[in-house]
Amino acid sequence: MSKDAHPRQAVFAPRGVVATSQPLAASAGLAVLRRGGNAVDAAIATAVALTIVQPGSNDIGSDLFALVWDGSRLHGLNASGRSPALLTRDLVLEREPKARATGALGGTQATAAQVMPARGWLPVTVPGAPAGWRDLHERFGNLPFADLFGDAIAYAEHGYPVSPLVAHHWGRAADVVHAALDGPEFTEWSRVFTPGGRAPRVGERFRNPDAARTLRSISGTTASSFYSGELAEALVAHAERTGGLLREADLTGHASTWVDPISIAYRGHEVWELPPNGQGIAALIALGLLDGLDGTADLHQRIEAVKLGFADAHAHVADPAFHPVPELLDPRYLGIRRGMIGEQAGEHPAGQPQRGGTVYLCTADADGRMVSLIQSNYMGFGSHVVVPGTGFSLQNRGAGFALDADHVNVVAPGKRPFHTIIPGFLTRGGAPVGPFGVMGGHMQPQGHLQVVLSTVDDRLDPQAALDRPRWYWHTGKQVQVEPGLAGEVEGLRRRGHEATVVDAPGSFGYGQAIWRTDVGYVAGSEPRADGAALGY
Repeated sequence: MSKDAHPRQAVFAPRGVVATSQPLAASAGLAVLRRGGNAVDAAIATAVALTIVQPGSNDIGSDLFALVWDGSRLHGLNASGRSPALLTRDLVLEREPKARATGALGGTQATAAQVMPARGWLPVTVPGAPAGWRDLHERFGNLPFADLFGDAIAYAEHGYPVSPLVAHHWGRAADVVHAALDGPEFTEWSRVFTPGGRAPRVGERFRNPDAARTLRSISGTTASSFYSGELAEALVAHAERTGGLLREADLTGHASTWVDPISIAYRGHEVWELPPNGQGIAALIALGLLDGLDGTADLHQRIEAVKLGFADAHAHVADPAFHPVPELLDPRYLGIRRGMIGEQAGEHPAGQPQRGGTVYLCTADADGRMVSLIQSNYMGFGSHVVVPGTGFSLQNRGAGFALDADHVNVVAPGKRPFHTIIPGFLTRGGAPVGPFGVMGGHMQPQGHLQVVLSTVDDRLDPQAALDRPRWYWHTGKQVQVEPGLAGEVEGLRRRGHEATVVDAPGSFGYGQAIWRTDVGYVAGSEPRADGAALGY
């Protein structure tokens, strides 16, 4: 990690905090808190602002998941979209007969050679973020819905200077488009996001007036225009013209789902995630395995626990409406799986239990409400499909489907894909500690585990936990560590891991966290990103 010598300091605040990966978005959320909004209002304002000031990682066409502590209990919202009714496995294979390479999940889910394409219309599912904003507000909001869009609309209409990490990833995404994507569905992306033929550089002002108009429409209609009004009509018309599969019925039929969060006990605490179709259960499995070990787990054991968690998640997690997930957190089953953690690195198969590109933000208010929210396009600008006149890119979350006909997560009509994005929450004896998350695809459950271990085992504050150098299990026996963990590499290699030191902050995720204290809150923001934790 490049900032080991000068870590950030934790932010202490008596009344409220917003933490996210872009300072202008954090400021938008804090402004809402200061004028009487609650943590949910602030989370929505921050999320909407992020679609403008951190495009690529997320956008208006994203999906969303959230955990909300309402002051007495935890609620979960799954605002991910479903696949179009026209999307079938046969159609994907017909259009993309050579779709292969690593796929969305590094090939870990696909047992067949072919995987879902990552760009264009085929991986586009119904965007869930606008409905997610609306549903969070309807249940918990305080200020008028339209009042939460002001900063985002202003940044879109009048422009903002692009921050360093955003500019870096934007430039990489532009290289992908210019090198490989030339269909009519991609033309508008280039016009909107590469004005003058290139991505904006650090500190350059970027304007997106089309997105400002889109946000005005969403805010003024409480998101109905996105699913059954002018924006929906434009989306369907563009799909029909350029080979897309989304139709009116897909959009009008979209609905978020309120769900009961799931948890695992770890050393006197409870770690909470949303249930599938997300991969949060992988983090819970790993923590459940480590909780049963004698003493504090070493790095080798932590890596092996993560590998076991992923093996089960990639084998068994899918849309529960199509395939109920087995009891992967059952203590007896975890006991069996724990026995597979040996002295040497393994390549663990999935077990057979009994049946039973992303932004993250967190907020807290003076009344004890807290929100853990994650919102994502996927893979940097998602599908790279932009509907003319709307100013936003559509996610490619359907890239998370498998093409293996026998896999539980096989692509099918009206189905939610396996999702990498996961918000987290920590409690102790049922009392809230606070929201946390680490974005970054396959890194996310691993980041959750590392933040929890640093907090619970080592009693670090949120900023110190986020500053700590990280490790990342990729696939097989391949493990990457940041330079701060270089001293662990030889020991890992002796135990069979293919360990390497990687000085690439983007590989290790970007996190945020807020913990409750006796006098308010303490928060941290990712030192590897542009973001900030702001309090008052």
